[in-house]
Amino acid sequence: MDKLTHFIHIIDEEIQKRPFNKEPQQLYQPLNYTLGLGGKRIRPALLLLANDLFGGKQALAIDAAIAIEIFHNFTLIHDDIMDNAPIRRGHPTVFKKWNVNTAILSGDVMLVESYKLISTCESVVLPEVLKTFNKMAAEVCEGQQYDMNFETQQNITIDDYLKMIELKTAVLLGASLRIGALIAKASVTDVNHIYAFGQNIGIAFQLMDDLLDVYGNPEKFGKQVGGDIISNKKTYLLLKAKELAKNELKKELEFCLSSKTLSPENKVNRVKAIYSQLKIKELTMNEMNHFYNTAIAHLDSIEVPNEKKLVFEQFAKGLMQREY
Repeated sequence: MDKLTHFIHIIDEEIQKRPFNKEPQQLYQPLNYTLGLGGKRIRPALLLLANDLFGGKQALAIDAAIAIEIFHNFTLIHDDIMDNAPIRRGHPTVFKKWNVNTAILSGDVMLVESYKLISTCESVVLPEVLKTFNKMAAEVCEGQQYDMNFETQQNITIDDYLKMIELKTAVLLGASLRIGALIAKASVTDVNHIYAFGQNIGIAFQLMDDLLDVYGNPEKFGKQVGGDIISNKKTYLLLKAKELAKNELKKELEFCLSSKTLSPENKVNRVKAIYSQLKIKELTMNEMNHFYNTAIAHLDSIEVPNEKKLVFEQFAKGLMQREY
């Protein structure tokens, strides 16, 4: 078992040991339900992994790791309301199982619980830990608002999109690693490098997600391939195509995006044909590899033996080579 998997198991065990047995049950049952649905537990495991990388004690980092997982799940409860999503991890979402008001309130109390846990860090590191956590929490909300704004705005640039996914997805990954390093009392330089590693890998991860939505194997991807095309979602691929398409190709893309008569399958095939002509897949992979290589450069700059950093490199490669 590698170290990352080991820490994922530790997070799972720790969550099972900490049920919310409080009143009123209608407020706290959704917390147990949400955390009990599982998930990858990558972010809290990375916090423990970063803490271990710099020689920190697991006992001093475990509360912060659980805080990160509770915070992440709080954002999912509220995101599901905003997206009107009925299913999460194969089960009814909290607002569908209970109701919208309960989901809002349960999400709110999850945020409070995450702060209670993060506040138990050693006093010597607590100011920097809270500064990192607060910044990340605000940025995640900013990213979600940008994402919602993009649904109705037309003139979205690739830079706008990259900024949105950095805020919505990447900063939580970076902050998890940074907090783990802070608790271990790593140097300022190393703390900044491990944060930048996580941030850049987070952006590369989302670009891979965009690619898989169009080019993934439907049996492995776990959801409808081409869903982003069908819904006109402003992904890196679509924005790049809109930037590059000229003349007849531009007219064809505009028709596909505006047509009310195209079948979903036909729309996906026609847009993919445009992507093929413009080499959108290759350009997206180049952008993804840019962020991946930047992440690895930051990892290489961390002042610890290379063998200790190998698990982070393997994690990064795994994200880039995944099929779902």
